[in-house]
Amino acid sequence: MRIIDIKDAKKHLAQLVEEAANGDSFIIAKAGKPLVKVIAFAPNERPAKSRLGFMKALTGLPDPDKSAE
Repeated sequence: MRIIDIKDAKKHLAQLVEEAANGDSFIIAKAGKPLVKVIAFAPNERPAKSRLGFMKALTGLPDPDKSAE
């Protein structure tokens, strides 16, 4: 995989983004140390399942209407 110094990445950002969008991933490094891997964005084909309220059944709180008896 190609490694590009951050200074060069700044100079050629538009070109590098286009290459990554076409499937040519690369690594950006600073002082020879890899920092990030740049890859094309691929949105999920199906939306993520909502997790809101996923533990509702585990709360164990009594129903106030039923406990009044």
